[in-house]
Amino acid sequence: MKIAIVGGTGDQGLGLALRFAKAGEKVIIGSRDVKKAHNAVNLVKNMLNEDINNISAATNEDAADSGDIILLTVPLQAQMATLRSIKDHLEGKILVDATVPLESCIGGTPVRFVHLWEGSAVERTAEFLKGKNVVVISAFNNISAASLTNIESDVECDCLISGDDEEAKKVVIQLSEKIPGVRAINCGGLENARIVEKITPLLINLNIRNKIKLAGIRITGL
Repeated sequence: MKIAIVGGTGDQGLGLALRFAKAGEKVIIGSRDVKKAHNAVNLVKNMLNEDINNISAATNEDAADSGDIILLTVPLQAQMATLRSIKDHLEGKILVDATVPLESCIGGTPVRFVHLWEGSAVERTAEFLKGKNVVVISAFNNISAASLTNIESDVECDCLISGDDEEAKKVVIQLSEKIPGVRAINCGGLENARIVEKITPLLINLNIRNKIKLAGIRITGL
């Protein structure tokens, strides 16, 4: 299975690329600027300290076309423009949206949530892609980039996954648990992402208040 990370040169995308490449998965880093994608690939190889051949660079469109599962890792202000650029390359695929509507995306603070008309960022994606043969899942938005790029340590955070297609969620659950330390939690339907996305600004607030970078969330009793 090829994992295409659209917007993969940002902190979150780079962290996921790093973890999945280390796990031996085939990874394609996508970007609007293919040179930035190549730079990100080289950075991953340097961080892993090995010349691996399971990671490559492409434009966002080519990455989405080649990937079997697509991870969207862009800030809110780039979400719709990026989706417009790749929407014709998603036929029959799973799109995992990690977008979080933070106020910092519109010039405010990262510890506040922006309320969207559709209810959540991932529901906005699903609404935009309605009628296309693509399954939209919410995942990876509560795992900090700092934890992902801290490659020598396990990630101490559960991955909260929401979606309306149970089979697609199983695929994303298996994928997320390839990251050492991550346990995937099935959080039910896509509308539950309205709650899950709001956890991210809380974790950012905890990081700032406690002068740390690796705050995560664990669900107990399961």
